[in-house]
Amino acid sequence: MLDIIVLAVAGLAAGLLNAVAGGGTFLSLPALIWVGVPPVSANATATLTALPGYLSSAWAFRDDMRAQGSVGLRGITLAGMAGSLIGALLLIVTPAEVFMGVVPWLLLAATVLFAGAPRILRAARVAGLGDAGPLATVTALVAVSIYGGYFNGGLGIMLLATFSLLGYADLHGMNGLKNLLSAVLSIVSVVTFITAGLIAWEQAAVMALASLVGGYVGARQSRKIVNTDLLRLFLTGVGAVMTLVFFIA
Repeated sequence: MLDIIVLAVAGLAAGLLNAVAGGGTFLSLPALIWVGVPPVSANATATLTALPGYLSSAWAFRDDMRAQGSVGLRGITLAGMAGSLIGALLLIVTPAEVFMGVVPWLLLAATVLFAGAPRILRAARVAGLGDAGPLATVTALVAVSIYGGYFNGGLGIMLLATFSLLGYADLHGMNGLKNLLSAVLSIVSVVTFITAGLIAWEQAAVMALASLVGGYVGARQSRKIVNTDLLRLFLTGVGAVMTLVFFIA
């Protein structure tokens, strides 16, 4: 019963956090390991359990969701699918320790880029540079999707930072796209992980249901935020905390 409570609470909180900022894996992954799931399997299972929350959050943001840059939703989705497949295959065939050593630095870079994106974009436009073109957009999305396919932790912050640097400005719309693309990445990764037999199904069932509820509630509440500067500050804070946790761990 204690295991079920831990998984349910972690899943609910992870769904809430993923809907607004990302980083729910930093709650779900330790919870899965705590109840006895091996680390690699826990990583794969955490990706599966995040999927219902991503889907419910994307649905809650459906009215805000639109492509804001040079690539449409279909192109964004295809880039995400390609990158996530590569990342999931990398998780299966390479030592996790190698990538985990890089994760804190990736999170630090994403947080700094997300926090500084408005100033960077203003400076670029003053210098006569516009939004990123299709090639740069697709390349950036594939790169961050490889990260998401391999390690789901911090994916939301990474995607928001990428969208910001690609010229996206509407944070609610960015959150919707973030959740939609996160769902696409997770579907591709989960299919790969299921094929490899990495999913802990009993623990996943409890956590996934809680994540579904948390994702929808979190998305609905975050859409009510009018001052997006405060939302950006909150998201930056989440990224900073996640980065610190991984440097300490």
